[in-house]
Amino acid sequence: MTVTTTTTKVAAAHVAPVYMNSAATVKKALSIIDEAARNGAELVVFPESFIPGFPIWAALWAPIYNHEWFKKMVANSILVDGPEMAEIAAAAKRNGVFVSLGFSEASRVSVGCIWNSNVLIGDDGRILNHHRKLMPTFYEKMVWAPGDGHGLTVSDTRIGKIGALICGENTNPLARYSLAAQGEQIHISAWPAIWPTREPGIGKNFDNLAANRIRAGGASFEAKAFGILCAGFMDRAMMDCLLEGADPQAAEVLEKTPRAATEFLDPTGAAIGDMLQEEEGIAYATFDLDECIEPKQFHDIVGYYNRFDVFDLSINRRRLVPATFTGGINESEALLTPVGAADPI
Repeated sequence: MTVTTTTTKVAAAHVAPVYMNSAATVKKALSIIDEAARNGAELVVFPESFIPGFPIWAALWAPIYNHEWFKKMVANSILVDGPEMAEIAAAAKRNGVFVSLGFSEASRVSVGCIWNSNVLIGDDGRILNHHRKLMPTFYEKMVWAPGDGHGLTVSDTRIGKIGALICGENTNPLARYSLAAQGEQIHISAWPAIWPTREPGIGKNFDNLAANRIRAGGASFEAKAFGILCAGFMDRAMMDCLLEGADPQAAEVLEKTPRAATEFLDPTGAAIGDMLQEEEGIAYATFDLDECIEPKQFHDIVGYYNRFDVFDLSINRRRLVPATFTGGINESEALLTPVGAADPI
């Protein structure tokens, strides 16, 4: 596809979900898409697991205490081709904007298997890319299944070549490189509002404000691409939901864990546009893709500044499925197969 304009306005939603309530969070997403479009944005980005919210509870309590939380998470995870996603896609088409959405993805073949996923929806309402986080990080492993390489794809759109990685995937230089090698010009990184790793006063908590900036900055500097860091926000309602009946220690963890920021980077890794951290809202920036060209003179890691005779990277994009069936299909099985299903799992 040919880029129709080198300049585009983008929006990043630094917002809280209606925690563990997918229906209400979808409504909030629709409102944000409408607002960002009215303000001239052509790309609207949401944080990691925006629908139905990030499972912070997995950090606060041992797995034996989180069964009810997990069941609530599963009940509010959504199908990539389900009615909730259809509403988001319709809003993208109605407003003529691209939408990057983080969500907890449900499966038709398992009542308990969910993924940490992200979709890029086109301005015509079509899903351009569907990515499942390659490897859940730390306590996320108790919630989400590992993804696969199917979504390591850069989408060629009229506003530029857009790629996305979820949270800790931006720590993986090979994942970042796989997108850079497809000519990525806009790199989306999606993050949670907080990511607790320590009790207050006992060692040093993971500083996701600094860590996110370093990782996204590396992606922009290496690929010479614009960066969108979109982090979630934890409002009072979300905190109250997490702390209902909880011990005071959990409240201290939530209150004292560093908050992530939503911000934008240019192709050198420098900050541009709005930045939000302590307040909820929509951040905006304007990207001029021509600015991706000059830095390529210095280090073009997917062009002249590499040794492809020394390094050889192979990426497996096969979508993982639980089983491969051969032979015919009977009528009763056919009736159970959803029409237009995006994926076999």
